[in-house]
Order: sequence, then C-alpha cells, then structure tokens
Amino acid sequence: MAKMVRRTCAFCSDGEAASIMYVAKEQNIAAHQNCLLFSSGFVESEEYNPENLDLRFDVESVLNELKRGKRLVCNFCRKKGATVGCEERACRRSYHYFCALCDDAAIETDEVNGVYRVFCSKHDPGNRTNHYDAANKRKRHTSKSSTIMEQMRAEETAEENRLRILRRKSSRHKVRIDFLRKCKQAGLLDDIFEEMLDTLHLAQEKLMDDNTSETEYEETVISLFDCGLFENILTNIHSGTEEKIQELLESKKRLDNQIELLQELKEVSLPSQESAAS
Repeated sequence: MAKMVRRTCAFCSDGEAASIMYVAKEQNIAAHQNCLLFSSGFVESEEYNPENLDLRFDVESVLNELKRGKRLVCNFCRKKGATVGCEERACRRSYHYFCALCDDAAIETDEVNGVYRVFCSKHDPGNRTNHYDAANKRKRHTSKSSTIMEQMRAEETAEENRLRILRRKSSRHKVRIDFLRKCKQAGLLDDIFEEMLDTLHLAQEKLMDDNTSETEYEETVISLFDCGLFENILTNIHSGTEEKIQELLESKKRLDNQIELLQELKEVSLPSQESAAS
C-alpha cells in the first residue's frame, strides 16, 4: 500500500502547518503559499491564472528566493532563511512568514492587485492588532472559488496557527528567562552587562563623531532602535521632559512673583529716609 508523506515547507523555520502547500516533485521542494507570496524578492509567475493556481509560481524563482534567504537571519527566531522583509525602506528586519505573525507584524493583502506586504510592529502604519486573523478573514471573503468546507478548514487552520503562535511566544519567553537565570548562577551576568555598556559607549562615540560616515551613522541609529531599549529610554525621557517643563514653569511663575514684589519693595521709601529728607 502506498504511504502518504508529510511535506515540510522549505521557507518555514520549524515546518509550520498551513492549508495551502505547493510541491515541485522534480526538485523535491515544498512551500506554503503565504511563505511564497510574502517573500520580498519573489514575483508571481506571469502565467498567473486565478482558475489554475498551479501555474502561480515557477520553480526557478523559488530556488532563487531560497538562495537569497540563506544570508538573512530572522528577527524573531534568529534562524536563517528569513525572506519576508519589513516594507519600511530603512528597516532591516526580516522574518519567516509565521515568525512575522508571532512578532505581531502587520499583514496587508490585496489579491486583486497582487499586493502582499508585511510591516514589523515598529513600522505598522495602522498600529493594528490581530493581523493574522484579519488577513485570513480578508482572504476567505475574497476567495471566489472557495467552498463552505474549504472556508471551515481555513478557519480551523487559522485558529490552530493562532494557538501555535501563542505557545511559541510563551516558549520563547521561558527560554530567555531560563537562560538569564543560568547566566546569573554561572556568574556571567556582570560580564554580559559590561559588554552591553561597551557596545553602547561605542555607539555613542560613533554618533558624536562628526567623521562617522552617513551609512555607519544610519546603521548605528537603526541598531539602537531595533534593540527596543533605546526607544523605551527616549520615551521615558520624553515623559520626564514634560514633567520638567511643568516644574520649570511653576518655578518661573514663583520667581516672577518674587521679582515683582522686590520691584515694589524697591520703589517704597523707608520711613527713616523720609524723616531725613524733611
């Protein structure tokens, strides 16, 4: 009896499950539809026919995109093969498609015009939430050839993926916490923070140096914002600045009143001076 074989997507870091999978038997390659559509360097085949989706992708383009992904590290799982880039031109974040969902990236889909875009959470133009569910709902509503059973399966798959994303997020946080605890127990925490301080001092020197090239300056700024800490500190400083301004305004008001009283006192003659004059 012939056996069925479970195929793994060539683009996913952990072989995530999804409803639509394309397989090139001659190259022994399989890939999810979304992993292909949202890859930044991938272009759909010119032979695209909505009535025959099997002609949607050509194998050579898939191989080229896989080759390009070997140099790209995912911002979420830190593994290579991250072909889905943030659409913000200055942003260097790249993901696997499912990792982008885990990192709360914004998904924009326009099947009519063939637009499939991803924005990282920092550059989300609409600051939306639940991007994955919204994207899947749009796809289900715009799919003309879907049957009722296909829609139900798509909804079940979306729910399964949502739960998988939550589990992966929880697992990732737990790994990070356990790792830092072990570093503390091994006496490495001080060394880690010293290394962080050295890196920040180096970044500070680059930003303060007028001879730093524009490219290096931009890379340093992007790195500072990508780590998250710099932006949080700036936010705190900004909120603290507002409080400082209010304090200074109140202090200025008190000083103005004091100056006004001193001016009035200056204009008042002492009684002894009046007696001497008379």
